[in-house]
Amino acid sequence: MQANCRYGPGTAYLYAHGVYEGDTGEIWGRNWNSEWLWVRPDNIHYSCWIHNSTIEVEGDVNTVTVYQSRLPWSELYGPPDWVRASRQGDQVTITWAEVWMTEDDFRGYMVEANVCRNGLLIPLAFQTNGTSITIVDEAGCDQASSAKLYAVEKHGYTEWIPVPWP
Repeated sequence: MQANCRYGPGTAYLYAHGVYEGDTGEIWGRNWNSEWLWVRPDNIHYSCWIHNSTIEVEGDVNTVTVYQSRLPWSELYGPPDWVRASRQGDQVTITWAEVWMTEDDFRGYMVEANVCRNGLLIPLAFQTNGTSITIVDEAGCDQASSAKLYAVEKHGYTEWIPVPWP
């Protein structure tokens, strides 16, 4: 079916390419839970991420290697400043200073976080047009949660800034 192929495994990532009924390609990787697949459509020269529910797959996607792609880099703008995080129970609120961009370039901000959910550290991505976001991070994981913040423009992502996780 018609679907968006993205630069990362989630809807928070920028659109990379449109995939349409009848298109074919090869799966080169998957995310941790096989929900998103790293594919190389036959009609373009690069790979992108597509949700597994939007394509017909031959074979078992769980046998494909877990892959972490690199995001397209942008040097047009700098990363966010003044990144802060505070916690109230399971709620972590991250705030930062606005990054000025032209209206045409601006695509908001993205947080890539490893958060605790049901005792498992899960990688998640969040997009917002504002300068703050609240993320659920439960207690009970063996590893520490963490996050990094990007400013996003239509050509790609700024350098990431680590979030001082509370």
